[in-house]
Amino acid sequence: MKVYTKTGDKGQTSLVGGQRVSKCCERLESYGTVDELNSHIGLLIAMCSDDADKAFLTDIQGALFVVGGYLATDNTQREVRQGNIVTADMVEAVEHEIDRLQELLPPLRLFILPGGSMAASQAHVCRTVCRRSERCILRLAECGAEVDEQVLSYVNRLSDYFFVLARKLNVDAKVEDIVWRRK
Repeated sequence: MKVYTKTGDKGQTSLVGGQRVSKCCERLESYGTVDELNSHIGLLIAMCSDDADKAFLTDIQGALFVVGGYLATDNTQREVRQGNIVTADMVEAVEHEIDRLQELLPPLRLFILPGGSMAASQAHVCRTVCRRSERCILRLAECGAEVDEQVLSYVNRLSDYFFVLARKLNVDAKVEDIVWRRK
């Protein structure tokens, strides 16, 4: 299989099902940002030492392929494949992991700045790219595309997970969160 096809040289690409669209349309922006998040997660995995964190992050990478597949399907033109449907179970898995991690953390009493250890800093990058991804998906919906509520719930929960994971990674590295103090 060739990596290059030359079919996108004029600024068009194909959605799931073959429909040709501009590479700068809202749909491409939404799943392209999900892809960007997935790449940042790969870097985060390389920085993590905890096997449970690595395994859960790898599961998220797989789930983001599901999200991307869903977003790459114009469901007014083609039915979404079963393997590209985001489920309530996927959302609940993230919620359970957030709850598990929060039990390991001291209570949060003040705002914290992104940073600390390298891994925690990368988790904050994942959080912010995830939030941007959510905004892109919302813009897609505002343009009239049908977006399943589970997709939005999953991405919203995921950004919360990255925040909690960043705090946990700082605890693992014995690095204190950086508290924001008004000057």
